[in-house]
Amino acid sequence: MTESTETTAATNRALMQQIFAGLSQGDGTLLFERMTDDARWRIIGTTKWSKTYEGKQAILRDMIGPVRAVLAERVRLVPQSFIADGELVAVEARGDSVTKTGVPYRNEYCMVFRIAGGRIAEVTEYNDTQLIATVFDDPASKAGDS
Repeated sequence: MTESTETTAATNRALMQQIFAGLSQGDGTLLFERMTDDARWRIIGTTKWSKTYEGKQAILRDMIGPVRAVLAERVRLVPQSFIADGELVAVEARGDSVTKTGVPYRNEYCMVFRIAGGRIAEVTEYNDTQLIATVFDDPASKAGDS
């Protein structure tokens, strides 16, 4: 790794550590403040949730909105590890929340963030997609609710 790449990796890792300090308390403010308007968020798998959400507003409306409509409290994403290489930062995290009907929602994630110019441009999210499909309705049925 060159010094410039190492500096970029260290800066990007520090940014994600700061963002996850908030997410571990259920506060995603900094995550969305540092996201580009044209960001892309891809959820892997073959469920109704598995797709690429294009743009910050679509991410908030079509992905985050339906999740918030089901959960009694915001998911607390507690980071377990960070790996940074240039503009990429991989974060392994555990999520914890409960639905409005009292069903626990505890998922495990590995999210790969691409950071460009100090802002999140892309996210690829790996998780227990079967758990998501079991706990949450079709996201299209709740889009826009939050």
